[in-house]
Amino acid sequence: MSRGTDRPYVVVMGVAGTGKSTVARLLAERLAVPFADGDDFHRPDSIARMAAGIPLDDARRQPWLRAIGRWLRDREAAGTGGVVTCSALKRRYRETLRESSPDAFFLHLTGDHDLLAERLGGRTGHFMPVSLLDSQLAALEALEPDERGAALDVGPAPELIVDAATGLLTSGS
Repeated sequence: MSRGTDRPYVVVMGVAGTGKSTVARLLAERLAVPFADGDDFHRPDSIARMAAGIPLDDARRQPWLRAIGRWLRDREAAGTGGVVTCSALKRRYRETLRESSPDAFFLHLTGDHDLLAERLGGRTGHFMPVSLLDSQLAALEALEPDERGAALDVGPAPELIVDAATGLLTSGS
């Protein structure tokens, strides 16, 4: 849990296809805190680029990261806790989020390339194409030991992932 409150601030992170939205929604319900999907913070031009198979560069990611950071900061100011999704692929992206929410816990969902590609290929109604998976995996920087968070594999059912995540959060990781 976050220092000074029993309401956690969690960023569910990872590459496309890990089930961030599914796990984050379930986790927010379990913790009885607000939920936000990081995809909803993207600007329309960024969504169009990704839908066309063009990865975002750091400059295009910054407004998105700042918007997610503001959401976290607003939840902290209200004392509500919160769970938000964000790929948070690089440490510097996570640092941008920590500037707004120093106590945020990063739950890194990980998975095998083939499983993630299969999930992305079966998804409908989402802007992220399978073709961007490799660029996301290449950009991904795993959590470092000094970062507050943990990694969980996405092989198990989402409910089991949420059970494990809840255990991590209540143990003070």
